[in-house]
Amino acid sequence: MISTWGKLAHWTLAISLLSTGWAQRRRDPLNPLEADQLRDAAQEPSERLKLYIQFARTRLTSLEQMRADPKVTDRAQQTRDGLQNFLDVYDELNDNIDTFVERKADLRKPLKAVIDADTEFQAKLRALKSSADANKNEVKQYDFLLTSVLDTIDSSIQDHRQLLNEQEEAAKHKKK
Repeated sequence: MISTWGKLAHWTLAISLLSTGWAQRRRDPLNPLEADQLRDAAQEPSERLKLYIQFARTRLTSLEQMRADPKVTDRAQQTRDGLQNFLDVYDELNDNIDTFVERKADLRKPLKAVIDADTEFQAKLRALKSSADANKNEVKQYDFLLTSVLDTIDSSIQDHRQLLNEQEEAAKHKKK
């Protein structure tokens, strides 16, 4: 039989391990400079979403540069890390869109830029998926994540287009 003190110690350890594991999984996808830029644009949907597009694009460009570098070792793990970095920033972009929608912000202009970026990201990720230069063992290590990222982009494009249509329709009714 475990004493009350033993149970308390057990629960404290379990909570500590869970919170540590969560903190390790949920790291901030932005560097301090990017976080400062976003803080400065906190109330400006257009500027804030433009920054997220820029940050996502930077991560995708870094991924492409790494993959083109013949000196890179552990390409599969670095590809996986690059995809995760991109996805983390892209998820933040979507979270911010949701927040601005809740605040009833006019997102028509920034959504056009987001949709253009979605199309660009989708094309680059599909090119990575179909690239013939990756060996099968390497691809196995990041294929699931790449498929998940592409699924996220595909559904987001639809959501962003639908939201843009809804906002344009609402704007027409406001003018009348």
